Amino acid sequence: MSKITVWFIKCAMTYFMLAIILGLHMAVSGQTYPYMPIHAHFNLLGWMSMMIYGVAYHILPRFSGRPLYSEKIAEWHFWLANIGLVGMTLGWMVRHFTGDFRMLMIFSIVSAVSAVLFVINMFKTIKMAPSVGK
Repeated sequence: MSKITVWFIKCAMTYFMLAIILGLHMAVSGQTYPYMPIHAHFNLLGWMSMMIYGVAYHILPRFSGRPLYSEKIAEWHFWLANIGLVGMTLGWMVRHFTGDFRMLMIFSIVSAVSAVLFVINMFKTIKMAPSVGK
């Protein structure tokens, strides 16, 4: 497996464990749990998306019969996805304590940019694939 695949899968497992820990904490904390959005984002952007990214970086180039379009874009995607998610986590905490949503918004945009990089890299990888039957 490529280093980017391994990085994404290791991060996915880490976020999965963090989500489980938060979920257990949530279970014993009562009905109002201020960190529910962090738990949800660790599950969706951390565990699920990072796993999908890692598997896609491994499988889609093989399915297309071509190498990944850009390792550099993949690395930018990796770092921005993680910075965005960790920053969003801090942003949810800041929003909870102060009501200020700016940090959350900034890191949400960072996460969105990382997803766009992934889509561009995958589209260009798939576009390079030879047509079947030609």
